[in-house]
Amino acid sequence: MTALVADTSALVSLGTAVGHDPNPLDLCFDIYDVHVPQRVSDDLRKIASYDDVHADAATAVLDRDDAVSVTAVTLDADFPLDDGENAAVTLANDLEAALFLCDEFNSLGLVHASLADTRLVTTPTLLSVFVRNDQLSSTDALAILDSISDGRSWETNSYVKRARTLLNDT
Repeated sequence: MTALVADTSALVSLGTAVGHDPNPLDLCFDIYDVHVPQRVSDDLRKIASYDDVHADAATAVLDRDDAVSVTAVTLDADFPLDDGENAAVTLANDLEAALFLCDEFNSLGLVHASLADTRLVTTPTLLSVFVRNDQLSSTDALAILDSISDGRSWETNSYVKRARTLLNDT
């Protein structure tokens, strides 16, 4: 299986769409060997303690803990993003993971520049991969993206708008 390291934001994004069939979180866990740093696991537990859509999403991810490898990493003190992204980038580089799943749209350039040989993907990109590989129809991917957008307040995000246009064209 292809190794994929995920940060908190991307897992919460996938978790917001667990009511869909097919479920994008399950697809991710079934197709990839998913790894997270301990910090991301801790962040998910913290988010799950609230009472909102993000808590439900984090709980959905934590309910699949059997599908995730959790690893402790040492943080790079000079990394200019939060500890979750710091730990996830470090883990991706340490594992030489093929993919890094991250939805920090405002910091994608910095995250990309921090990865050694790992391909940066976002949740909208992952959905398009599922479509290209016939694991998800474009109609289902658009419905999932709409659901995630509602839960994550992505309605005005230009990156997500572009992804939606590309999915409409498939």
